[in-house]
Amino acid sequence: MAAVIASPAPPTAPAGPGAVQGPLARESTSSGTSNEALVLDEKRGGVKQQKRRSFLGLGKPTTNTPAAADDTPASKSKRRSQDALVTAARRGNTSAAPGRAKTFWRAARELYKLDQAQVDAFMDSYVIYSLDWSDEDAMRRALGPDFQRRVGDCLRAYYGVLNHLCALGDVEKMYIPPLMDKALSVRENQLAYEESIAKDLGLKPGDRVLDLGCGRGRVAAHMATLVPGIRVTGLNIDPNQLAQARAFNATELGLPNDFVEHDFNELPLPFADDSMDAFYQIQALSLCRDHKSLFTELYRVLRPGARLSILDWVSLPAYDAANPEHAELMRRVKPLIGAVGTPTPASMETALREAGFEVVRSDNASVDGLQAPLIDNVDVYFRSLRKLILGLVRAKVLPPHLKTLMNRLCLDGQAFVEMDNRRLTTTSHRIIAQKPAAPAAVAPTTAAATPTAAETAEPAPTAAATATTA
Repeated sequence: MAAVIASPAPPTAPAGPGAVQGPLARESTSSGTSNEALVLDEKRGGVKQQKRRSFLGLGKPTTNTPAAADDTPASKSKRRSQDALVTAARRGNTSAAPGRAKTFWRAARELYKLDQAQVDAFMDSYVIYSLDWSDEDAMRRALGPDFQRRVGDCLRAYYGVLNHLCALGDVEKMYIPPLMDKALSVRENQLAYEESIAKDLGLKPGDRVLDLGCGRGRVAAHMATLVPGIRVTGLNIDPNQLAQARAFNATELGLPNDFVEHDFNELPLPFADDSMDAFYQIQALSLCRDHKSLFTELYRVLRPGARLSILDWVSLPAYDAANPEHAELMRRVKPLIGAVGTPTPASMETALREAGFEVVRSDNASVDGLQAPLIDNVDVYFRSLRKLILGLVRAKVLPPHLKTLMNRLCLDGQAFVEMDNRRLTTTSHRIIAQKPAAPAAVAPTTAAATPTAAETAEPAPTAAATATTA
C-alpha cells in the first residue's frame, strides 16, 4: 500500500521532564477513569460499526435484537468468541484504544532500534519517487539497466521502516481512506471502506481472496472477520511486514489467512489458474510497472465470474503536467505518498479491458470526491508528534535518527491537501471489474442420421412367411 501520514487528535508537548500529555498519555495511563472512558469508546464504536454493517448489507445490528431460538450456552459462547475476534481485528476505533497503545509502543521500539544502515537505506530509497514508470530511460540513467530489481530493493528498504512510522498513528494500514462519512475518523473511514469492498466483491464463506500489497495484514484480518469462513492470501514484497501479518492473523487472532513474499512486478504470480474467488488491492498499483501484464495475470488466477476491487492513486483531468505549478506539486507529493507511476482512471480501465475484464464501476469513493479533510487531520497529528519527538531528541532521550525519519515523513503534507482540494490527483479512485462468467455448458446434440437406401428397403419375405400368407 502507498505511504501516508496520519491520525486524529495530536499529542501535546510534555508539561515537564518525562511527562507526556494528550492521546499518548491516555494510551499509557492505567487510571480507572481513563480505562472506563476507553470501554465506553469501544462500546460506542462497536454500535456504530454494527449499524454501518447493516446499512451496507453485511449483516444486521446485534444491539436490541431478540435472542435467537437456539440461545443455548454453546451458541452464546460461539457468538462471544466471534465478537471478540471482530474487536481484536478492528483494534478499536479510537487512537486511545488499548490495542492502539500497544501498537504505538511496539512501533516506537522498532524505530528506536534501527541502525544507521537501515536509516540510510530508507532515505536513499526515495530516489524512486522522483522517477516514473512512464520514462524508462530516466529509470535506467538513475538506477541502471536492471532498474526494476533496484526498485524492488528500494521498496523493501522503504517499507521496512515506513510501516513502523505509520503505526505511530491511525494509518498502520498505510493508507488514507476515501472519505466515506464526514462524521467518522480516519480509522472509522478505513473500516467503512473495507466493508464496502466485501459488499462490492460479494464475498461469501468459503471464498479464497487475494490481497495484493497486503502490508501488515490488518485489512486481511478485517475481511476475514467481516465474512467468517473466507481465506485471504496476502502478497507483499517486504518480509518485515509479512512477519507481522502472520503473527497478527494466525497467532493473535487464529485466522486461516496466509501471506506470501513476492514482487508483483515479477510474473507469473505464484498461484494456480482459477484459484481465487475475489481480488482487492489498496493504493499499491503505482508500484506496478505494467498494469496490463499484471491484470492479465490476475485474469488467469481469478475464477470465471470473480470480481476485482481497486482503490488507487491517479491523476485527474485538471492536472496539467506542462503547468509548472502542477508539476512542482506532483514532485513534492509523490515521495510523500510513495508513488512511482501516475496512472489515470482511463489508463487503468483500458488495461483492465485489454486483459479481458469487464469494468463494472469507476468512480471516486470519497464524498464529494475529496479526501482533504482526512489528509489534513493526519498531517496535523504527525507534525505535532514530530515536534514532541524532536524535543526528546534534543534532550537526548531519543536517538538522532528519529529526527531524520520524522522530518522526512512529515514533509509536504499540505501539498497533498492542496492537490486533493484542487482535484488534480486523488488516492481514492475506485474501480470494480469482473472476469466474465464461463459460458454455460451446452449438452452435445447428435444430428439424426439419414437412413441409407438399404435401411429403408422393405425386407424380402422369407419362405416361411410366404408359406404362412399363402
